Amino acid sequence: MHKKIIFLAPLAWVLVLLFAVSSPSAAADQTGQREGISSITYHGWADSLLLNNGKAEVVIVPAIGRVMQFHFVGEEDIVWENDKLHGKPADPTAKEWINFGGDKSWPSPQADWQKMIGRGWPPPATFDSTPLEAHNKGGVVELVSPVEPNYGIRVHRHIKLDPQQPILTITTTYEKVSGDPVKVGVAVITQLRDPQRAFIKVPPQSKYPDGYALLNFEKPQDAKFKDGLFSLTRSHQKSSQIGNDGSSLLWMNEKYALRIDSPHVEGAEYAEGSSAVIYTNADPDRYVELETYGPLTTMKTGDKIERTNVYTLSRRTDSDPDRQARKILY
Repeated sequence: MHKKIIFLAPLAWVLVLLFAVSSPSAAADQTGQREGISSITYHGWADSLLLNNGKAEVVIVPAIGRVMQFHFVGEEDIVWENDKLHGKPADPTAKEWINFGGDKSWPSPQADWQKMIGRGWPPPATFDSTPLEAHNKGGVVELVSPVEPNYGIRVHRHIKLDPQQPILTITTTYEKVSGDPVKVGVAVITQLRDPQRAFIKVPPQSKYPDGYALLNFEKPQDAKFKDGLFSLTRSHQKSSQIGNDGSSLLWMNEKYALRIDSPHVEGAEYAEGSSAVIYTNADPDRYVELETYGPLTTMKTGDKIERTNVYTLSRRTDSDPDRQARKILY
């Protein structure tokens, strides 16, 4: 509740203060709220949630089924958002992909979408472009989807910000509630702003001698692989998608770094053989995707599978990106 102004002031200052208090544009999209979980309007999306631990904050937008930000309090965004779509509703009937940005979950393998939903692209609407229910469960936010009719799966995402550190944990669970058995894996797609470099920590016994497999589009730009660390930059002209059997990815710009950990399971089957994937998008939308993939599992009614991603945010302490990456990943 806003307090009334009880002191006298020149008329111009009174009008300025009243506007700042009452105007939705002045107050609706403010982050940096008090610690805990707050309800906010975020870029026009009502009933969004802000998690704040005093150091970092997370923005969750149930209206479009996404985690939309994770950054230090009062500092720059690192998650990519499509600002042309701010405040727009999700549209499950859309024929073209509505690319809001943020962090969300899709079913893998993507090669099965044509068989499962009758199209190879865009992603299944229930996973990507449907409003989700949000529940506060003792400081953990749970997002819950409707049942996807073709997969017979309901998605649960448990989102928790560490009480003291800039560490975000998201556990994504697929619950099979109806229909025939289906082989599926949990994929988590995190869209991030144009990096200085993006990295994957390659396991010592990796099956990829070059550090990666080219999954789609063009070869990666400025690819490097040395001493267990693969990295690349984003091309302005050509998209690329590469993968390997790693468990840790790293995004880095000139000021910040975001590490994403999601363990690879030895001996398990993965879509296209990859548990860690980097996608780089060509201009004009300047973003990359850090993607984690869980093992493929044949689910029957009553089964659940889950994937936990741990996101650790840090500030740069070394001007050399390779040295910084080694400090973070090793």
